[in-house]
Order: sequence, then C-alpha cells, then structure tokens
Amino acid sequence: MSGISVLILTKNEEQDLPGCLASLAWCDDIHVFDSMSTDGTVEIARAAGATVTQRPFDNWSSHQNWGLQNIPFKHGWVYYSDADERVTPELVRAMREFVAHPGEHVALRVRRRDYLNGTWLKHVTPSPFNIRLFRPTHIRYERLTNPVTKVDGPVADTDQHFDHFPFSKGISHWFQKHNAYSTSEADQIVANRRAGEGFSLRKAFFGADANERRFHQKELYYRLPLRPLAMFALLYVGKRGFLDGRAGLTFAVLRAIYEYMIVLKVREHEHPHRAGLDAPVPRP
Repeated sequence: MSGISVLILTKNEEQDLPGCLASLAWCDDIHVFDSMSTDGTVEIARAAGATVTQRPFDNWSSHQNWGLQNIPFKHGWVYYSDADERVTPELVRAMREFVAHPGEHVALRVRRRDYLNGTWLKHVTPSPFNIRLFRPTHIRYERLTNPVTKVDGPVADTDQHFDHFPFSKGISHWFQKHNAYSTSEADQIVANRRAGEGFSLRKAFFGADANERRFHQKELYYRLPLRPLAMFALLYVGKRGFLDGRAGLTFAVLRAIYEYMIVLKVREHEHPHRAGLDAPVPRP
C-alpha cells in the first residue's frame, strides 16, 4: 500500500489521462473527479481501476473543496494531480518517506517542472512550487480560478518534482483555456473590489490582518501600470527567462497576453460604455 490516495481533476482528458495514470500506478486508491466529460475520459479512468466521481463544474475553489469534503479517500494523505502532469519515481519515494514520518506537518510543497515544445522552462515560470500532498481535512481553496491553497497547519518542502505539460494539446487549446481563466480572474477582481474596502497602499504592507494585507497586495498588483509589459519583463528579464531560449520567449509573451486579457475584461466590467456594450442600436 502507498498510504497515499490520489485525486485527479478532469474534463475531456482522454489524451493526457493515460500517461498521468501510468505515472500513478504505485497508488492503490486513485480518484478521478470528472466535470461531466463528453469524450473517453471516464472509460479510460475506470479501465485503469480508478474510482470516478462526476460533478458539474461551477468554479475552481468550490469544485475542489467539494471533492475534498465528499470523496471517500482510503488514506489520510491525498496527492492532487492534473491530467497533464506526471509524477516522477523520485517524488514517489520522497512522498512515501514524508507520510511515514510527517511530524507536525499537514502538507508537502512540491516542485513543478513546466515544459514547452520539449524544453524545460527552468527560469521563466512564475513559481515552481505547489502544495500537492496534504491531509484533506486541513486544506481549503479560495478564489474562482487559480485558487489559493489555504493550509491549516505547518507545511514541509521537498526538492523532488512532478512534470507538467501545459501545452500538450497545442497552442489553440492553451488560448481557449486561458480565455476562460482570464474571464474568471476578471470576475474575481471585480468581486473583490465590490466586496472590499477601497485600495490602501499602507494596508498592503502594514495591515494588521493577514487577509487584509493580501487583499490590498493583490489590488496593488492589479493596479500596476502596463501590467502585461511588467509581467513580461519580470519573467523574461527578472527571472532570466531568456536562458530558456525560444520556449522562454514564447512563454513570457503568452503570459503577457494573458495578463492583458484580464486587464481588458476588468475594464469591460467596470466601464461597459467604453467597451461599446451600451452603444445605441442604429435606426434603420
């Protein structure tokens, strides 16, 4: 037995799921949490011996929280994976050693290696760390998309990694997915501004409450002038993405485009007249 259950979120992942499942063959309790796929995802999962739970997707945090609270995991530790990810044998050994002697820790932060056109994006990706192994009773997610993982307890780190292939379905699919992500990001920004107080630079750095500081720090980031260009400069120059060659340049440009999509959609939310959404209909 592995002592670790696995949770995989899917939606039409018949292309990537077989490779993901193959890298998780060491686990005796794999759960595929599916968002009503219309391709062969469910059949592939069941053929591999995974337990399938289906639920219509609403938003990322709600969906993930529901899964952690309702799926009957066999083990007290859960490893979370996406279908376009592969767990390395070295990571498996590190996780088994960790759960055997976790001490007071309730989660493990794991390194991620992103690939584009066969190139490991060693420098250009914003953050190579993800909380992926945890006790589900100590975890919750926040935000509509790109959810923030909230951990109730100490978190440990490992130098081992999983491999991530975000462009496995091609650039068109990446744009389609990030078009949806940018809409959710814009919705989240607008919702935060409507629910929270006005932005304060002082509270972004000196707010007494951590959640208050986080809100104002996010607002500070979202208010940066020329944010898409700032993101490109951060990734390509600040993080030395140029060392990743053509793949690094491509990724930095795509991230800048994604940021600009969010900027435009927030502007559309807050100033619909500028986007032409309330333009009068011409008379015949």
